[in-house]
Amino acid sequence: MMAKIVPKKHPMPAQPAEERVKNFDEVPYGYDEDTAIAEALRCLQCKNPRCIEGCPVGINIPAFILKIAEKDYQSAADILKDKNSLPAVCGRVCPQEEQCEQVCIVGIKNEPVAIGRLERFAADWEAANSNKEVEPVPLTGPKVAVVGSGPAGLTVAGELVRKGYRVTIFEAFHQPGGVLMYGIPEFRLPKAIVQREIDYLKKLGVEIQLNVVVGRTVTIEELMTEEGYEAVFVGSGAGLPYFLNIPGENLNGVYSANEFLTRTNLMRAYMFPKWETPIHVGKRVAVVGAGNVAMDAARTALRLGAEEVHIVYRRSEKEMPARIEEIEHAREEGINFNLLTNPIEVLGDEKGWVNGLKCVKMELGEPDQSGRRRPVPIAGSEFVFPVDVVVVAIGQGPNPLIPRTTSGLETSKWGNIIADPETGRTSIPGVYAGGDVVTGAATVIKAMGAGKVAAQAIDKYLTSKNEEAN
Repeated sequence: MMAKIVPKKHPMPAQPAEERVKNFDEVPYGYDEDTAIAEALRCLQCKNPRCIEGCPVGINIPAFILKIAEKDYQSAADILKDKNSLPAVCGRVCPQEEQCEQVCIVGIKNEPVAIGRLERFAADWEAANSNKEVEPVPLTGPKVAVVGSGPAGLTVAGELVRKGYRVTIFEAFHQPGGVLMYGIPEFRLPKAIVQREIDYLKKLGVEIQLNVVVGRTVTIEELMTEEGYEAVFVGSGAGLPYFLNIPGENLNGVYSANEFLTRTNLMRAYMFPKWETPIHVGKRVAVVGAGNVAMDAARTALRLGAEEVHIVYRRSEKEMPARIEEIEHAREEGINFNLLTNPIEVLGDEKGWVNGLKCVKMELGEPDQSGRRRPVPIAGSEFVFPVDVVVVAIGQGPNPLIPRTTSGLETSKWGNIIADPETGRTSIPGVYAGGDVVTGAATVIKAMGAGKVAAQAIDKYLTSKNEEAN
């Protein structure tokens, strides 16, 4: 089948900006069959495809795209699931432009093939059309505990249950999914999509225990010595928010992005009073930061009724870490961008509520250790603009609970668990770790890649251990 070199990707149909700011429905509609086939035909089917190397979980990208071009959508979905437990999720939130699509050969002279959109199409087609029954796996292997049900934990669980291990996921929240549920808004990743992927793993045989805070309800040592788990994978994520450490951050109306998004997404604050979780947004909201989390918080605030929402970022647009698509969507929806601007104080009224944000203008100096140009304050450029709410979205680190309650578990000076990148192995035999708790906040697909690596190492470790015992 010959590729059709159409210079540009086929556009993704989406809700008009003026409509979508009034609801939490998913923004892009997804490709229809004709568009998916036309896009699939842009793939060159390279003999030495670079896109596979650009995928942290190693999906055979040309193979699944070829199946779409041949209208064999079930086979396309099967190829995806062979390497990826969460294709519908990754098709929506992976930064493809920095991974598989960045190295696509078509992209050298034209726009790369829309690999992520095609992944989403195949996964959604299967969900809507397939009658294929999920066969439970016979579980005869050792018990493995997985701490956390985010992308790393779900991947480890999926990989090991397919090999016959008896896998139990322990989740601190009342709902599984981790950051996929609490951190990413409904309009970017519908909860039903995540739940569908979780249900698939449960049908394979993965057990999930909710409301279990490992480190408090039960320790890792107790899991291994009293409850019979022969290996533990820690994928507890990065849920500890960072703050600016400026005056006024304790005023009413200052949120961490974690709290703001968790209240909205997982605790359904946007459905108050039908759901009992309240949330205060006021008329004017400032979101400090420029990553995907900041874009999510800003667009959420707009949908919750704020009249003005401002992104406040100390560097220029070139250094913004958010995906280009998310920045474009935010602009289309009317989010204001205050670049080269750094907050220095949150101001409040006599009752302790936020009423302003004092900032200073910045200019870019020499590159710092991150390779980005260092922002430098411009003397005398301080100014105040009125806001009712400030959302701080400048990153997050790992919760210290597990390291504090697990004797011998080595961590970095930032509190991240130290794990071998080739295996996920930690300083404790039988305990593995991966995802944001090791690397700091990163992407869904990188967490999944770490989960795959750890699952292979856990399988090798337990196989070797049991062979020695016999």
